[in-house]
Amino acid sequence: MHILAIETSCDETSVAVVRDGQEILSDKIASQVELHKKYGGIVPEIASRKHVEVINPLIKEALEAAKVDFKQIDAVAVTYGPGLVGSLMVGICAAKAIAWSLDRPLIAVNHLEGHIYANFLVPSSKSQVPQFPFICLIVSGGHTMLVLVKEHGDYQTLGRTRDDAAGEAFDKVARFLKIGYPGGPIIDLLAKRGNPHAIEFKRPMMEKEFGYDFSFSGIKTAVVNYVSKQSGVSSKQVTDLVASFQQAIVDVLVEKTIRAAKEYHCSWVALAGGVSANSLLRESLKTRAKKEQLMVSAPPLALCTDNAAMIAGAAYHKLKQGKISDLTITAVASLRL
Repeated sequence: MHILAIETSCDETSVAVVRDGQEILSDKIASQVELHKKYGGIVPEIASRKHVEVINPLIKEALEAAKVDFKQIDAVAVTYGPGLVGSLMVGICAAKAIAWSLDRPLIAVNHLEGHIYANFLVPSSKSQVPQFPFICLIVSGGHTMLVLVKEHGDYQTLGRTRDDAAGEAFDKVARFLKIGYPGGPIIDLLAKRGNPHAIEFKRPMMEKEFGYDFSFSGIKTAVVNYVSKQSGVSSKQVTDLVASFQQAIVDVLVEKTIRAAKEYHCSWVALAGGVSANSLLRESLKTRAKKEQLMVSAPPLALCTDNAAMIAGAAYHKLKQGKISDLTITAVASLRL
């Protein structure tokens, strides 16, 4: 079964063709990082206009790379939320047009659900595919949440951020320190040269009384306050600062993920979302999970950020369950899992 999927929830246009919900035949991505870099963040109007410009050529490119044509497509999948409304609508309109013209099923996919299914794509061995039930930490620029995945399509959100998501905090700190955009990869790189224990930032909401919710606006403010008290910040101080900041965030993410796995009797934990590419997070979770005798699944780095392959992966299981959408679907900016 071939599924053509489209993902345009934010600032990356992606089109993929996936066979049987797992084998990626093509996954094309048109990044907009350079367009938004000078603003230090995503400008919605620019993002949606760029999607319009590249969506049709990218669909053609994805089909050619997969060596299939429209007649071989069995279903069309598309992200319908959460995300930027203008961006989402570009992908939705394209997917509707293709599904209608081919008379193929249309499957609307939650972007967050797609991130979970990145863990089911192109595994090098079946042992890497998480076994139900498992705990999934979805961590990105817009979302930080812990989800109990009971079965395909059966989710229970255990906790989410009350303010800034982890990725958002990375971007804001990077912008404040004027070290570049996007902040996550830059901080990850700089932190390798710093001392993660140079500054002992408070681990926000680590205590059990806060359940599985997160809060990262306070630690972002702590960074700002620390810098403001200094007479100047040297390059060495910056590396120590971001290393300490990153360590504090990772400690919270790992602690809550492991705690949830133990409480809900899960033998697997999984990572998902753009921040799951963070090297310290991946290493720390694997180390702690091994100590607790838990298995870990993490997508390949190329599948951590927004991509259409993960949308196709989720759509495959929806289609098997008969969860087909109609042409009345529209964008839902604040869609919940």
